This record gives sequence, structure tokens and C-alpha cells, in this order.
Amino acid sequence: MVMRQRHTSFAQNGFTLIELLVTVAIVAILASVAMPLSELTQQRAKEQELRQYLRDIRTAIDAYKQAWDEGRIVRSLDQSGYPPKLSVLVEGVEDAKSPVTKKIYFLRRIPMDPFAENAVNTEPSWGLRSYESPPDAPKEGKDVYDVYSLSTRTGLNGIPYREW
Repeated sequence: MVMRQRHTSFAQNGFTLIELLVTVAIVAILASVAMPLSELTQQRAKEQELRQYLRDIRTAIDAYKQAWDEGRIVRSLDQSGYPPKLSVLVEGVEDAKSPVTKKIYFLRRIPMDPFAENAVNTEPSWGLRSYESPPDAPKEGKDVYDVYSLSTRTGLNGIPYREW
């Protein structure tokens, strides 16, 4: 008995329409799952940056206060011992205890708030709290006691970025 072989060249050369639709549907489902995950990853990275920048600035403010307490910064009776503005941490201050004219620097640059919207300059991207203002209602004053984010968004931990 001789078997005949059928020629189905069209079916063997390409994909059917249903196979293509199933493939496109699978890719669309995978993309819809990946998008929120990438947004979450980006937000986590920005939150990590915010934590680090707040830590850096606050450490520099504390170092300024310590230098002031040690008498390395020229004192004035109307000062609290905290820097009058953030830029002083970058510009540096004269070391009062050094026999030669020498400056003390506390930061290389002021980092920009990662959640600041349309901020051109770095200093305005941060909220500044004066030594005299209460922690629950921070206000600017004649010194910089603390910094906070001006963002109105809430972190992944449920705490607004302003309160970090």
C-alpha cells in the first residue's frame, strides 16, 4: 500500500492568526504586570535617595552645631549655633581656632530633593525649619535647624515625605 503525502505548505510556513493573537495577548499581560512593578521600583529608589540626602544634610547641620559649640565658628549672642542658611554648609566658615586662615566645609553640594517638582535650584527644593519653630509646624527663621521634603506625596510606608 502506497501512502500519499499531502502538501500543506501554507500551514507549515507561518503562524495562524489565532497563534499570533494568543502571543500578543500573553505579551500584553506580561507588560501590564511589569509596569506597576517598575513604577514601584522607581519610587523605592527615590525614597532611598531622599533618606540618604536628609541624613547627609542633617549630619552636616549637626557638624556645624558641634563646631560652633567647640568655638571653631565665631559666635554671636543672637545666634543659636545652627547655620543661617543651607548654602553656608557648602560655602564653609572661617575656622576661629586655626592659626592660619582656614575654612571648615560641611557639604560638597546641597542635594536636590528627589520628589521636588520643577525645582531649579537645590536650596528651594527643601523645606527649612528654624530652631525656634515647633516640630509639628515647621517655619523658616534666622537659622536652619532641620530640613524636610516639600512633597505632598506619601511614602510606601504610609508616612508623608514631609514628616521623614
